[in-house]
Amino acid sequence: MRRLRFAAFGLTLAAVSCAAPPSGAAGARSPDPRLEEVDAPAVAYARLDPNACEAELVRRNISFTKVERARGVLAPIRLSGPLRGVAFHTALARAVRATSPYEIVDCRLALSLDDFAGELSAHDVVEVIHYSAYRPPEASWPDDRVAARHAGALAIDIASFIKRDGRTLEVLRDFHGRIGAHTCDAGSGPRPATPEAVELRSIVCDATGSKLFNVALTPDFNRAHRNHFHLEVAAEASYFYVH
Repeated sequence: MRRLRFAAFGLTLAAVSCAAPPSGAAGARSPDPRLEEVDAPAVAYARLDPNACEAELVRRNISFTKVERARGVLAPIRLSGPLRGVAFHTALARAVRATSPYEIVDCRLALSLDDFAGELSAHDVVEVIHYSAYRPPEASWPDDRVAARHAGALAIDIASFIKRDGRTLEVLRDFHGRIGAHTCDAGSGPRPATPEAVELRSIVCDATGSKLFNVALTPDFNRAHRNHFHLEVAAEASYFYVH
Protein backbone atom coordinates (compact mmCIF):
# COMPACT_ATOMS: atom_id res chain seq x y z
CA MET A 1 0.00 0.00 0.00
CA ARG A 2 1.43 3.33 -1.00
CA ARG A 3 2.32 6.08 1.47
CA LEU A 4 1.47 9.66 0.56
CA ARG A 5 4.25 12.20 0.87
CA PHE A 6 3.83 15.91 1.51
CA ALA A 7 7.25 17.40 0.82
CA ALA A 8 5.96 19.64 -1.96
CA PHE A 9 3.03 20.67 0.18
CA GLY A 10 5.20 21.68 3.13
CA LEU A 11 2.88 20.14 5.70
CA THR A 12 4.08 19.04 9.11
CA LEU A 13 1.99 16.16 10.39
CA ALA A 14 1.57 15.91 14.14
CA ALA A 15 1.09 12.69 16.00
CA VAL A 16 -2.46 11.41 15.74
CA SER A 17 -4.15 9.78 18.69
CA CYS A 18 -7.38 7.85 18.51
CA ALA A 19 -10.57 9.20 19.96
CA ALA A 20 -14.07 7.82 20.23
CA PRO A 21 -16.01 6.91 17.07
CA PRO A 22 -17.98 9.74 15.49
CA SER A 23 -21.23 10.67 17.17
CA GLY A 24 -24.21 8.78 15.83
CA ALA A 25 -22.21 5.58 15.31
CA ALA A 26 -24.08 3.69 18.00
CA GLY A 27 -23.06 0.07 18.26
CA ALA A 28 -19.99 0.48 16.06
CA ARG A 29 -16.55 -0.79 16.97
CA SER A 30 -14.02 1.61 18.43
CA PRO A 31 -11.13 2.62 16.17
CA ASP A 32 -8.00 0.48 16.24
CA PRO A 33 -6.01 1.55 19.35
CA ARG A 34 -2.74 0.91 17.46
CA LEU A 35 -3.32 4.02 15.35
CA GLU A 36 -1.37 6.30 17.66
CA GLU A 37 0.98 7.96 15.20
CA VAL A 38 0.39 7.84 11.44
CA ASP A 39 0.93 9.76 8.23
CA ALA A 40 -2.58 11.09 7.82
CA PRO A 41 -3.56 13.11 4.74
CA ALA A 42 -7.12 13.57 6.06
CA VAL A 43 -5.81 15.19 9.25
CA ALA A 44 -3.39 17.45 7.35
CA TYR A 45 -6.06 18.60 4.91
CA ALA A 46 -8.65 19.18 7.62
CA ARG A 47 -6.33 21.70 9.32
CA LEU A 48 -6.00 23.93 6.24
CA ASP A 49 -7.67 27.32 6.06
CA PRO A 50 -9.52 28.19 2.84
CA ASN A 51 -6.65 30.17 1.29
CA ALA A 52 -4.07 27.45 1.92
CA CYS A 53 -6.43 24.77 0.69
CA GLU A 54 -7.27 26.58 -2.53
CA ALA A 55 -3.59 27.27 -3.11
CA GLU A 56 -2.97 23.53 -2.96
CA LEU A 57 -5.74 22.92 -5.50
CA VAL A 58 -4.01 25.39 -7.81
CA ARG A 59 -0.63 23.75 -7.22
CA ARG A 60 -2.14 20.41 -8.23
CA ASN A 61 -3.75 21.95 -11.34
CA ILE A 62 -7.20 20.95 -10.14
CA SER A 63 -9.95 22.72 -12.07
CA PHE A 64 -12.53 24.27 -9.74
CA THR A 65 -14.75 27.27 -9.19
CA LYS A 66 -15.28 28.96 -5.86
CA VAL A 67 -18.82 29.05 -4.50
CA GLU A 68 -19.78 32.45 -3.16
CA ARG A 69 -21.81 31.07 -0.28
CA ALA A 70 -22.88 27.68 1.02
CA ARG A 71 -24.26 27.79 4.52
CA GLY A 72 -22.20 25.67 6.92
CA VAL A 73 -19.26 25.17 4.53
CA LEU A 74 -15.85 26.64 5.30
CA ALA A 75 -14.36 26.53 1.79
CA PRO A 76 -17.08 25.66 -0.75
CA ILE A 77 -16.07 24.86 -4.32
CA ARG A 78 -17.35 23.03 -7.38
CA LEU A 79 -15.04 20.70 -9.25
CA SER A 80 -15.08 21.77 -12.91
CA GLY A 81 -13.05 18.88 -14.26
CA PRO A 82 -11.85 15.39 -13.42
CA LEU A 83 -9.33 14.59 -10.70
CA ARG A 84 -6.38 12.68 -12.18
CA GLY A 85 -8.65 11.50 -14.96
CA VAL A 86 -11.54 10.53 -12.66
CA ALA A 87 -14.80 12.51 -12.78
CA PHE A 88 -16.80 12.80 -9.54
CA HIS A 89 -20.44 13.80 -9.91
CA THR A 90 -24.05 12.89 -9.14
CA ALA A 91 -26.35 11.11 -11.60
CA LEU A 92 -28.21 14.37 -12.27
CA ALA A 93 -28.28 15.76 -15.79
CA ARG A 94 -25.18 17.80 -16.62
CA ALA A 95 -27.15 21.08 -16.82
CA VAL A 96 -28.67 20.45 -13.39
CA ARG A 97 -25.35 19.49 -11.84
CA ALA A 98 -23.96 22.94 -12.62
CA THR A 99 -26.18 24.50 -9.95
CA SER A 100 -27.08 21.57 -7.69
CA PRO A 101 -26.03 21.98 -4.04
CA TYR A 102 -25.21 18.26 -3.96
CA GLU A 103 -22.20 18.89 -6.23
CA ILE A 104 -20.58 21.36 -3.81
CA VAL A 105 -17.59 20.05 -1.85
CA ASP A 106 -15.40 21.64 0.77
CA CYS A 107 -11.93 22.26 -0.61
CA ARG A 108 -10.44 19.93 2.01
CA LEU A 109 -12.60 17.03 0.87
CA ALA A 110 -11.53 17.78 -2.70
CA LEU A 111 -7.89 17.19 -1.75
CA SER A 112 -8.71 13.80 -0.28
CA LEU A 113 -10.77 12.94 -3.36
CA ASP A 114 -7.81 13.89 -5.54
CA ASP A 115 -5.61 11.41 -3.65
CA PHE A 116 -8.43 8.86 -3.87
CA ALA A 117 -8.57 9.35 -7.64
CA GLY A 118 -4.91 8.42 -7.78
CA GLU A 119 -5.71 5.10 -6.13
CA LEU A 120 -8.74 4.54 -8.37
CA SER A 121 -6.53 4.74 -11.45
CA ALA A 122 -5.11 1.34 -10.44
CA HIS A 123 -8.64 -0.02 -10.88
CA ASP A 124 -9.07 1.71 -14.26
CA VAL A 125 -11.94 3.80 -12.81
CA VAL A 126 -12.74 6.94 -14.80
CA GLU A 127 -16.02 8.05 -13.21
CA VAL A 128 -17.46 8.06 -9.69
CA ILE A 129 -21.20 8.54 -9.24
CA HIS A 130 -22.34 9.80 -5.87
CA TYR A 131 -25.68 10.68 -4.28
CA SER A 132 -24.46 13.89 -2.69
CA ALA A 133 -21.59 15.67 -1.05
CA TYR A 134 -23.10 18.87 0.39
CA ARG A 135 -26.53 18.69 1.95
CA PRO A 136 -27.52 22.11 3.29
CA PRO A 137 -28.17 22.22 7.03
CA GLU A 138 -31.54 23.13 8.44
CA ALA A 139 -32.82 26.67 7.93
CA SER A 140 -32.08 27.56 11.55
CA TRP A 141 -28.35 26.87 11.12
CA PRO A 142 -26.38 30.11 11.81
CA ASP A 143 -24.82 31.67 8.71
CA ASP A 144 -21.43 32.03 10.41
CA ARG A 145 -21.20 28.50 11.87
CA VAL A 146 -19.18 25.81 10.07
CA ALA A 147 -20.82 22.40 9.95
CA ALA A 148 -19.46 18.85 9.70
CA ARG A 149 -20.14 15.88 7.46
CA HIS A 150 -22.59 16.51 4.63
CA ALA A 151 -23.82 19.77 6.10
CA GLY A 152 -20.23 21.04 5.86
CA ALA A 153 -19.63 19.43 2.42
CA LEU A 154 -16.95 17.25 4.04
CA ALA A 155 -18.51 13.89 3.18
CA ILE A 156 -19.51 12.13 -0.02
CA ASP A 157 -21.89 9.18 -0.55
CA ILE A 158 -20.54 7.11 -3.45
CA ALA A 159 -22.94 4.76 -5.23
CA SER A 160 -20.85 3.38 -8.09
CA PHE A 161 -17.54 3.35 -9.93
CA ILE A 162 -17.42 3.27 -13.73
CA LYS A 163 -14.41 1.73 -15.47
CA ARG A 164 -12.81 2.77 -18.73
CA ASP A 165 -14.33 -0.20 -20.53
CA GLY A 166 -17.84 0.72 -19.36
CA ARG A 167 -18.18 -1.85 -16.62
CA THR A 168 -19.68 -0.56 -13.38
CA LEU A 169 -19.08 -1.51 -9.77
CA GLU A 170 -22.29 -0.75 -7.87
CA VAL A 171 -22.17 -0.75 -4.07
CA LEU A 172 -25.78 -1.92 -3.71
CA ARG A 173 -25.43 -4.79 -6.17
CA ASP A 174 -21.81 -5.82 -5.81
CA PHE A 175 -20.52 -5.21 -2.26
CA HIS A 176 -21.96 -8.38 -0.65
CA GLY A 177 -21.51 -7.25 2.94
CA ARG A 178 -23.28 -8.11 6.16
CA ILE A 179 -24.45 -5.64 8.78
CA GLY A 180 -22.10 -5.91 11.75
CA ALA A 181 -19.28 -7.53 9.77
CA HIS A 182 -15.79 -6.03 9.94
CA THR A 183 -15.04 -4.41 6.61
CA CYS A 184 -11.26 -4.30 6.42
CA ASP A 185 -10.00 -6.59 9.20
CA ALA A 186 -7.82 -9.60 8.43
CA GLY A 187 -10.03 -12.54 7.55
CA SER A 188 -12.99 -10.35 6.64
CA GLY A 189 -14.43 -10.23 3.17
CA PRO A 190 -17.53 -10.33 0.99
CA ARG A 191 -19.91 -13.26 0.78
CA PRO A 192 -19.97 -14.36 -1.97
CA ALA A 193 -16.49 -13.16 -2.90
CA THR A 194 -17.22 -12.22 -6.51
CA PRO A 195 -14.52 -10.31 -8.42
CA GLU A 196 -16.65 -7.16 -8.20
CA ALA A 197 -17.13 -7.53 -4.43
CA VAL A 198 -13.43 -8.13 -3.86
CA GLU A 199 -12.54 -5.06 -5.92
CA LEU A 200 -15.00 -2.82 -4.08
CA ARG A 201 -13.56 -4.04 -0.78
CA SER A 202 -10.07 -3.24 -2.05
CA ILE A 203 -11.11 0.26 -3.11
CA VAL A 204 -12.54 1.26 0.26
CA CYS A 205 -9.93 -0.52 2.39
CA ASP A 206 -6.98 0.91 0.45
CA ALA A 207 -8.40 4.42 0.85
CA THR A 208 -8.83 4.01 4.59
CA GLY A 209 -5.46 2.31 4.89
CA SER A 210 -3.91 5.39 3.27
CA LYS A 211 -5.78 7.58 5.78
CA LEU A 212 -7.47 9.62 3.04
CA PHE A 213 -10.69 9.82 5.07
CA ASN A 214 -11.35 9.86 8.81
CA VAL A 215 -14.59 7.93 8.43
CA ALA A 216 -15.66 5.27 5.93
CA LEU A 217 -19.07 3.65 6.32
CA THR A 218 -20.13 0.76 4.07
CA PRO A 219 -23.09 -1.63 3.81
CA ASP A 220 -21.48 -3.49 6.73
CA PHE A 221 -22.43 -0.56 8.99
CA ASN A 222 -26.22 -0.47 8.74
CA ARG A 223 -29.11 -0.73 6.29
CA ALA A 224 -29.06 3.00 5.57
CA HIS A 225 -25.63 2.52 3.95
CA ARG A 226 -26.56 -0.54 1.90
CA ASN A 227 -26.17 1.36 -1.40
CA HIS A 228 -23.15 3.60 -0.88
CA PHE A 229 -19.79 4.29 0.69
CA HIS A 230 -19.84 7.27 3.03
CA LEU A 231 -16.35 8.81 2.96
CA GLU A 232 -15.68 11.74 5.27
CA VAL A 233 -12.97 14.18 6.26
CA ALA A 234 -13.58 15.19 9.87
CA ALA A 235 -12.25 18.64 10.68
CA GLU A 236 -10.19 18.82 13.89
CA ALA A 237 -10.56 15.08 14.43
CA SER A 238 -7.83 12.56 15.13
CA TYR A 239 -9.81 9.32 14.90
CA PHE A 240 -10.05 6.89 11.99
CA TYR A 241 -13.07 4.68 11.67
CA VAL A 242 -14.13 2.14 9.06
CA HIS A 243 -17.13 -0.16 9.19
